[in-house]
Amino acid sequence: MEQVTLTATCGFGLEAVVARELFKLGYPDAKKTDGRVTFTAPIDAIPKCNLHLRSANRVLLKLAEFPAEDFDAFFDQIRDLEWEGWIPRDAYIPVTGSSQKSQLHGVPALQGMAKKAIATRLQDVYKSELPESGASFPVHFDMRHDQCSLFLNTSGDGLHRRGYREKAGLAPLRETLAASLIQLSVWNRERTLLDPLCGSGTIPIEAALIARNIPPGRNRSFAAELWPRIPSQLWDDVREAAEAAIDTSEMLPIIATDQDYHILKVARENARLAGVEEDIHFQQQDLSETTTKRKYGCLITNPPYGQRLNEEEEARQVWQTLSDVTEHWSTWSLFIFVASREFESLFGKRATRRRKLFNGSIECTYYQYLGDKPPSMRKRAISDEPSQAE
Repeated sequence: MEQVTLTATCGFGLEAVVARELFKLGYPDAKKTDGRVTFTAPIDAIPKCNLHLRSANRVLLKLAEFPAEDFDAFFDQIRDLEWEGWIPRDAYIPVTGSSQKSQLHGVPALQGMAKKAIATRLQDVYKSELPESGASFPVHFDMRHDQCSLFLNTSGDGLHRRGYREKAGLAPLRETLAASLIQLSVWNRERTLLDPLCGSGTIPIEAALIARNIPPGRNRSFAAELWPRIPSQLWDDVREAAEAAIDTSEMLPIIATDQDYHILKVARENARLAGVEEDIHFQQQDLSETTTKRKYGCLITNPPYGQRLNEEEEARQVWQTLSDVTEHWSTWSLFIFVASREFESLFGKRATRRRKLFNGSIECTYYQYLGDKPPSMRKRAISDEPSQAE
């Protein structure tokens, strides 16, 4: 099977999460750089990764990398690529790009130049004008330190567009980031998960998808599905295998609460569209009323940040209430994602771990308070240890 070089893009700080997902998919030799994870794989990795990756932003097919310190080098090397190997005559070719620490930094001008270079090549090959009436072949260039990397975007729309979130709250958490927060926690389907500030339900829904092994791309399409070079049978085979691998066995319920009745209606509908409404217990409840009878579990939540002046006091009150209701939950593990370096002092406890991540352009910290492991997990950890004889 044909080999290709792919780059899974992601938020800064999430490269290891994406690399771990790729390892589980059968691609162990991934190279991590800022916001990217690059690997070589058979061409069927394009449908497989688009369908299954939970934390990546897009899957890009890498076509070339070359130095480009001036416009002539940029234009000529793009024009000389064999675009016709991937792009048919009637293709629609949108071009996006970025530039960091490079002499060529005017992205709109570079976009126009890249488009012209591609069109020049294809017009010469096909001996005709390009109607751009067919399938989309999004091109992306990335200028870093005067090096240009050229890609075809196999995903099309970002992978956070799962197809289940038709509505959202005022400050929605992207699905890809929610999936990352879950995978950076110690939660698994054998433990209770609680989000007491669930909003439109993104964290509980992503957790249910993970617990059920439901592929995040199950309810959407991808740009590369219409590309002639990737047989449609590959997409069919990957989707069929993914459906067969869904876990329908019993699991502990995921609990999602919020004080806002209207946003809970949105959350329930989103869960229904995602196919996990039976796995999540939604309940209208004020944060101050949060209690649990379960000794062990994981709380994962994204409380208000309070970045605007008029919202700062409200956010601080939420953090204080969260501290109050979990004060005696020593056996629970708490994972709180917030854009504040003062959170620990207001929460009243130093986190076991902290991880700097970004919610869009907002710098955030993922505060992780690790509680006691459940007995079953402790026994498993002991049984996994080598004996003295070994």
